[in-house]
Amino acid sequence: MKDFKGKVAVITGAASGIGRGLAEKCVAEGMKVVLADVEEAPLAETEKALKAKGADVLAVKTDVSKFNDIEALAQKTLDKFGAVHLLFNNAGVQVGVHRSRPFWENTLADWEWVIGVNLWGVIYGVKVFLPIMLKQNTACHVVNSSSVAGLISTGELGIYRVTKSAVLMFSEALYFQLQRLNVPVGVSVLLPAFVHSRLNDADRNRPDSLRNPPEPPPRPEEQPILKTFEEGNRNAMPTEEFAGIVFKAIEEGKLYVFSHPDFNVYVQQRMEDMLRGTNPTRPVF
Repeated sequence: MKDFKGKVAVITGAASGIGRGLAEKCVAEGMKVVLADVEEAPLAETEKALKAKGADVLAVKTDVSKFNDIEALAQKTLDKFGAVHLLFNNAGVQVGVHRSRPFWENTLADWEWVIGVNLWGVIYGVKVFLPIMLKQNTACHVVNSSSVAGLISTGELGIYRVTKSAVLMFSEALYFQLQRLNVPVGVSVLLPAFVHSRLNDADRNRPDSLRNPPEPPPRPEEQPILKTFEEGNRNAMPTEEFAGIVFKAIEEGKLYVFSHPDFNVYVQQRMEDMLRGTNPTRPVF
């Protein structure tokens, strides 16, 4: 997909972070944009800000973990714009870094919440929107948000890493399925490291039904990883810079979209450990 002007983009998790950066880039490219997010106030503010720039924008409150919400999002998109050409399955959450417990200490609510948003949100998005794209028989593109965390294991953020690894595999399989059909729909999977976002504050949008009882402060052994993530977020890539990388990848038809070359050594080390059959080397970051 190379021509964006006048086309329709749908973005989940569009009210903040990477999603908002992608929305602003879509507007700059002359696209019509559907903003989807579960957080109403920031969603309305984003819609207002983009409309002030003259953009043709529609905001739809959407919980991506609910199939009916995604169906409603698609219908409202078609009612407003009549088509969809670029889909960003971007919404994502994580259990807070300071609550990055071992798997056996995570609650089932932790698993249900993160899998519901990070993985089912992508599955639902493809299930609903891809048939629409195929019927249009014109250049379209699906962009799924994974993370470099889905390629690197450190033990922390375990549930998040599990879901992002699954999104990567899902995207790879989808790429080959569409290639075999020889249709004009491309696929990219985003594998960013630190990009400005509110991901570490994702608990603000956690449903009441999936909340945990109050938890104690971080344990001493959790302090180093907490400091690492705080530093990473302070020095994170601006969303507009990452959005530029993403759009260049879409234009070039790239499947894998990385943001931070410095992390490539960790990805390479993991692959080499697997091929050699050796125990994994723990990344130093």
